[in-house]
Amino acid sequence: MAEVKEAKAIAKYVRIAPRKVRIVMDLIRGKDVADAFAILKFTPKRGATLINKVLKSAVANAENNFDMDADKLYVSTCFVDGGPTIKRYHPRSRGQAFSILKHTSHITVAVSQRENETQE
Repeated sequence: MAEVKEAKAIAKYVRIAPRKVRIVMDLIRGKDVADAFAILKFTPKRGATLINKVLKSAVANAENNFDMDADKLYVSTCFVDGGPTIKRYHPRSRGQAFSILKHTSHITVAVSQRENETQE
């Protein structure tokens, strides 16, 4: 059996909460690359543009580093991990300070090439 090559791209320390990106990430998991780009183009969420950039980078890595055909690529694995949380304070009345947590994300997208499905 042939070894399955996988090209991936990672965006680290992206200033958006992981739970917001995971909503969009679930839409493209396992889809063909062309379908994934179409889904991301018409998804009205901020995470869609970030995932689109990472997916473009993964496709470029597959073409340039592994000589894969862009038409046969699909999103094999994609996930979002939480990055470090930036802590800020918001001044409130009577000298109080309320904390603000600014979440960051690490976005990972990997693409693989589909094997030939025609068997005789």
